[in-house]
Amino acid sequence: MKIFSVDCSAGPALVALLDFSDADYKVLASSFKNEGLTHSQTLVPMMDEVLKTAQINLSDVDYFAINVGPGSFTGVRIGVAALKGLTALDGANCIPVSTLESMAYNYLGENVTVCAAMDARCSQAYSATFDINEGKITRISPDEALLIDELGEKLKSLKKDVIFVGDGASLCYNILNEKIACSLADEDKLYQNAISVALCAKRMMDDGFKPIPSSDLLPTYLRAPQAERELKRRETK
Repeated sequence: MKIFSVDCSAGPALVALLDFSDADYKVLASSFKNEGLTHSQTLVPMMDEVLKTAQINLSDVDYFAINVGPGSFTGVRIGVAALKGLTALDGANCIPVSTLESMAYNYLGENVTVCAAMDARCSQAYSATFDINEGKITRISPDEALLIDELGEKLKSLKKDVIFVGDGASLCYNILNEKIACSLADEDKLYQNAISVALCAKRMMDDGFKPIPSSDLLPTYLRAPQAERELKRRETK
């Protein structure tokens, strides 16, 4: 089984191709770019590059996985649109992955509690918390947008040491480290990883998730985009 995975929910763009034919997985190719260009400029060439590096035809890919959010409104939309274009003529072979849940897979194989946090601005974070034990990831909380102080209260009630991952990790740690037992993820495990997207998608299917057609792929937003919020604010005045 080959899974082609994509993430552009934040600044970098990431693509990977994994082979799960054996008991373990093999990374056939991967690409990471953070060059300050828009994802619309970098993503499709990266997809082509990964397929060429792996010497795999698109028709040989079994499933396509993508982080559908939360994250950058523009980045998530571009990623979903690009994958729709890549798989438009294929059947039900797409797996929409939570950006926050995929980051927990950066710590797969360790026994830790991870809080994935992305900066949502205005003293808020998109967050979700996971227990990781003996290769199994258990979700503790849903994906949600919270004030960082509210997140701290929820984490405090767990009475566990927590590792922050994600682009909001440093922000949460700096605000909460004197209130709860917490630490920052190691640098190589701190951010989104296309390999982790594929690992999460594989586990979802193992647990019974049925892949969907690319036409059913939709971004997942935990709150309205800034433009919509501003419009509603002006309309209520």
